[in-house]
Amino acid sequence: MPLPDAMDLAPAYSFSVTIDGVQVPYVMEVSGLKSEVDKISYQHQDQSGKFITRQMMGRQKPGEFKVKRGLTDSKTITDWLKKIMQGDLAGARKTAAVKIMSSDGTPVTTLNYRNCWIKDVEVGGTLKAGSTEPMTETFTVCWDEMEFA
Repeated sequence: MPLPDAMDLAPAYSFSVTIDGVQVPYVMEVSGLKSEVDKISYQHQDQSGKFITRQMMGRQKPGEFKVKRGLTDSKTITDWLKKIMQGDLAGARKTAAVKIMSSDGTPVTTLNYRNCWIKDVEVGGTLKAGSTEPMTETFTVCWDEMEFA
């Protein structure tokens, strides 16, 4: 659905992340939402002997993105990483989606990812007596295929 006005932009604060259709709770930040294709360069000479360098589009590159969420007692993310570390590669492949919404919650665009697996999990925040900062869990999702929906 389009934004209310042609001059409006999607805000960076209205989004959601799902893994295999289940929404990830307490997501604070998502970064690395990038899709790209290989660039193929080649050189040749034309009929007059002039040296020419050309570029063409290649295949879509796989990629990754990071999700930062509030740390809870949920073991969903760490269990996902554990599956991979134990060699269950087929069972560890999942789908993911990042939905970007307008300020009223209407979806603007969705980035769908296939053949996803988790590369790392980092527990963040400063362990400090008297601290009032929330603890976080940041994880990296690697993907093979991506499409804009």
